[in-house]
Amino acid sequence: MGGSEIRRTMPLFPIGIVMQLADLSARQIRYYEEHELISPARTEGNRRLFSLNDIDRLLEIKDLLEQGINMAGIKKIFAVSKMEKVEGDPFAKKPELTDDELRNLLKKEMLSPGKLSRSSIRAGDLSRFFR
Repeated sequence: MGGSEIRRTMPLFPIGIVMQLADLSARQIRYYEEHELISPARTEGNRRLFSLNDIDRLLEIKDLLEQGINMAGIKKIFAVSKMEKVEGDPFAKKPELTDDELRNLLKKEMLSPGKLSRSSIRAGDLSRFFR
């Protein structure tokens, strides 16, 4: 993990600042946390502290919602990129898609005509991203 990666994961920002940066209400932010799309750190006083990565994630959620992707779809997109990190070993050796590239591909996949009726992205559909 490089220095900048560590800084990006450091919980530094209280919810008030995050609300301004991401232009979201506290209620929206708590809702995304309930859905486990973000997991901010907690202070001893149980106040949320967010990292730059959390803020990026919130902006991404907002962007996806604005594109008409619902919470279930957003969860799938994030689950795939998480799965890629967890099971990343077989793919780590060769240059792989970045999370952003993968998400963009998935986003296009989910937004392309005729695909929205499909209730889920099957694992087989994803395998081509990992060749």
